[in-house]
Amino acid sequence: MQKPSRIRSKKLEIVQLVDGPAKARVLAVDDDERNLLAIQEVLAPIAEVVAVQSGEEALRCLLKQDFAVILLDVLMPGLDGYETAALIRQREQSKRTPLIFLTAINKEDAHMLRGYDAGAVDYVFKPFDPVMLRSKVAVFVELHEKTLEIQRKAIAEQALLAKALQAEKEKLEAERSLRSAEERQEAILSSLPVCFHARAAEPPFAARFVTKGVERLTGFPPERLTSDPRFGLSRVHPDDLPRVREALLAAKTIGSYTCEFRWQCADGKYRIFLDQGILSKSADGRRPEILGTLLDVTERRGLEDQLLQSQRLDAIGKLTGGLAHDFNNLLAAILSGLGLLERHMTLDGQTRQVLDLTRRSAKQGAELVTRMLAFSRRQNLKPAAVRLAALGDTMNGLVAPVLGGLIRFEWMVDYSVWPAHVDAGQLELALMNLIFNSRDAMPSGGTIGVHAQNRTTKTASQDLAPGDYVVITVKDTGAGIPPDILAKVVEPFFTTKPVGKGTGLGLSTVYGFVKQSGGSLRIDSVVGRGTAMELWLPRSIEQPASDVAEADVEQILVDVGKERPSILLIDDSSVLRQLTAESLRQRGFAVTCAAGGAEALAMIERAPHEFHVIVTDFAMPLVSGVEVIRFARNLRSDWPAVIITGYADADAIADRPSNVPLLNKPFREKDLIESIFHAIAHASSKATRSG
Repeated sequence: MQKPSRIRSKKLEIVQLVDGPAKARVLAVDDDERNLLAIQEVLAPIAEVVAVQSGEEALRCLLKQDFAVILLDVLMPGLDGYETAALIRQREQSKRTPLIFLTAINKEDAHMLRGYDAGAVDYVFKPFDPVMLRSKVAVFVELHEKTLEIQRKAIAEQALLAKALQAEKEKLEAERSLRSAEERQEAILSSLPVCFHARAAEPPFAARFVTKGVERLTGFPPERLTSDPRFGLSRVHPDDLPRVREALLAAKTIGSYTCEFRWQCADGKYRIFLDQGILSKSADGRRPEILGTLLDVTERRGLEDQLLQSQRLDAIGKLTGGLAHDFNNLLAAILSGLGLLERHMTLDGQTRQVLDLTRRSAKQGAELVTRMLAFSRRQNLKPAAVRLAALGDTMNGLVAPVLGGLIRFEWMVDYSVWPAHVDAGQLELALMNLIFNSRDAMPSGGTIGVHAQNRTTKTASQDLAPGDYVVITVKDTGAGIPPDILAKVVEPFFTTKPVGKGTGLGLSTVYGFVKQSGGSLRIDSVVGRGTAMELWLPRSIEQPASDVAEADVEQILVDVGKERPSILLIDDSSVLRQLTAESLRQRGFAVTCAAGGAEALAMIERAPHEFHVIVTDFAMPLVSGVEVIRFARNLRSDWPAVIITGYADADAIADRPSNVPLLNKPFREKDLIESIFHAIAHASSKATRSG
């Protein structure tokens, strides 16, 4: 590491090399002051003379300055000339400085050899000739100045080279930064679902520039669009082409345009694009052009259509839910009245036939309400583990007789298929709807096949969550469904059948049923080749229960013995209330009626121990059935209760108090009596456990 003095000296040297000293410096070392004065006088015209009288002083001077030549006396007190020369030659900074010995001794070879060996380049003998001394020193001064000049030029050239290299480095860094910015910009543009383009403002609106993002959107490279002036518009859907032309032509007048159209991509499929741009009036005299962006909005439009469909279904569902309550009350009253008539009257054959037809019509009305609730997903399902293979006999028995001789029906579901978690009755109804739709699509005959398979999805999709599913496929060889109406077939009341031949509720009820069951309906259809309807239903983790024969009303009453509980019956429908009360009384029950929730609360508060069971309607003005049961259970926590309802909102009913059976209107007498005794039995077991 250099000492501070050497560092300062080096800096001084560099400054001197660049600026250049006024004169070269000569160091004269002699213990005789007169000799020094003479040397200064002789050399003054060619150099600046620094005079010192000892070797020690000379060494100190060499630490501070550089000299063109050193005149060194041989004989001096202290350090003599030879010793001083040896020390001078040991220093890196001064070891190449020329040394001329001054001597007054003889010119013996031994003395001269010692001087040359110490580093001298010449000898000057005292008394010296001024001209000779000046000539010898001038040679080394001139050589020193030439050396300094060369060094100055080298430093200047090195500085210029350094500047050039720095400029080149800055240029390369700027170019690298520019390329990096361009690559970053290109990456950002490529990651967006949009491409930028420039096109002519005149027909056929030829593309002049298109970014690389167009290949990700359409499957075509930019060169494909820019090489053929008519290529862009040639891929627009024929129905959308006039609107696109009109929008582009209008851009010349209003200065901008916006249009949305279907465009056929490289895979042959149409995607929906939003094209927006402005008219650019070129300042260089070229024809104006249109600058714009192309955005793929296919998924967005699909989601918007799904939202609109969901909103339509929700609106219809709310309307249906309100109507279902009133319809179910009417139908329940009709069926209860028919039951009472059948029990108390002796009917001849014709009268019984009329009664049966009336009951069948009422049940069909109840089924229609159920189907309306199905597509709005507001029906009350009772899912359980269902073994699909076991439905074969039932479906063959129900379906085969009504398909006709021209249609072949194949049930191909074996016991390797997982059990499905689904409402068995609604599943049968859904399958029958699909099979009858297939039949209607094959007026000239064909084949309807039903098969099932186990499927597992690992990732979520728009219509299914990850999990295990049982997929039931109903496939026909009929006319198929055109693509333009494929998305509409599940909408309620949409039908392609003639007036009076269909309600438009078939597929919509199937769709609503599978969605409410946690699955999905998928349709694959090819015009002229047939349709496959896939019901995706969640797998059941439980095993199906074995079939047990249902007991009738008489058997239920025999099983429970002669004792009959007293019942508080609450319903705001007077007709249904009276008919239900009469039916229960004829079975031996003591029945007290209340026309609404408020009246029932007063009865319960007045005589809380008079009634064994509360049977109440769910939806009533002012006070609902749920509120009645909660009030009653504040008085008796184990009070048995049953809710009967024609209301469709399953979520609201699900919020009922625990251990309260739910019975949908119109209900069978057997189901009502069975629910009453079930509620009593559950309350008794709870009281026994708590006791």
